[in-house]
Amino acid sequence: MRDVPVPALARRCALLCGVLVLLTSCGWGTGEDGDTGGLPAVPTGITAKAGSATTVHVMWNAVDDVETYEVYRGGTLVKEVPASERMVDVTRLRPSTAYAFTVRARDADGRLGPRSQEVRATTPAAVADASAPTRPGDVRGRAVDSRAVQLTWSAAEDDREVVSYDVYQGDAKVHSVGGEQTAAVVTGLRPGTRYAFTVRARDAADNVSPAGTAVRLTTPGSDDGRTTAPTGLRAASRLADGAYYLDLSWVPPRTDGPVTEYQIHLDGRAATSLVYGADAPRDRAEYSFYTGREAGVTHRVRIRARLADGTWGGFSAERKVTTGAG
Repeated sequence: MRDVPVPALARRCALLCGVLVLLTSCGWGTGEDGDTGGLPAVPTGITAKAGSATTVHVMWNAVDDVETYEVYRGGTLVKEVPASERMVDVTRLRPSTAYAFTVRARDADGRLGPRSQEVRATTPAAVADASAPTRPGDVRGRAVDSRAVQLTWSAAEDDREVVSYDVYQGDAKVHSVGGEQTAAVVTGLRPGTRYAFTVRARDAADNVSPAGTAVRLTTPGSDDGRTTAPTGLRAASRLADGAYYLDLSWVPPRTDGPVTEYQIHLDGRAATSLVYGADAPRDRAEYSFYTGREAGVTHRVRIRARLADGTWGGFSAERKVTTGAG
C-alpha cells in the first residue's frame, strides 16, 4: 500500500467527515470514552415493541440535564417529549410494516445530542376486530430493589391475538411489553414509596382490555426527601393595591427531567398548586400569590415538587414571613 503524507491524509479526512480533524482519525458521534463534546449524552436502553397494527411503543433510559427527547422514525422526527418522560407511542403507522427508530436528547440551550442505537419493530397485520381482550389475570408484583419492581400476570385471551400489554402506575402508562410476555420490570421509582400498578392487554385493532387487579407495592428503604426537595427557598411579603402578596423563589430539585408541577403549603396546609408547561424553570423558579389585607400576620410556607414517577418529592425547608414586615 502506498504511503500517504500526513497533510494529505488530514485533508482527506476533513473532506470525508466534514470537520477539521487534528491528531485523530475521522470520527462520528461519541468518542471511545462516550464523550459527546459538551452535547447531551446518547440515550441508551432504547427498545421498540409493536402495540397494535398501527402503533409502536418506544422506550429509553433517562439522560441527565436535558430539556426534551426527539424520537425519529428512520430520518423523520415523529415525536418530541419532555425530559420527564422516557417513552412514547408512535401512531398512524402501517400494518405489516417494519420500522426503525432512534432517539436524541436536546438540552436547555437547544443543543441536540447524537442519535441512539437504532432499534426495529414490525407492526402486525390489520384485522377486523371489535372485541377487546380479556383482562390479564393473577397480577402479582415484588420489589426488586428500592427503585424497581417486577410485575407478572397470566396471559389475557383474545379472539385474534394479544399484541401487547400496557403497565399503568395509577392513571399513567409507564411501560409496555410484547404480547408474548407476561412480566415487566418498572424502574425509576423512589425508595420507601407506595405504588399501585395495573396491567391491560391490547390487540392488533387497538382494542384495550379492562385493567387487571391492582397490585400495591412499597419499595424498600427510606427516603427522607432531601434529594427530591426544592432548595434555596426564599419568601418575602409585598404590598400591592392594598393587599399583601407572598413572593417565593426556589431552586428546582435535580430529577430525571424538568419539574412541571409544585404544591405550596401555607401554615401547614396545601394552599395552591403551580403547573408549568414546556418552559418549566430549571435554575430558579418564582411565584407570587395573595395572602390577605391584614398586616402583621406571620405565615409559614414550604413547597414540594411532583416527580416524574407521579409521586410528590420531599418538602423544602420551611420559611416564616410576616405581612408588612421589612
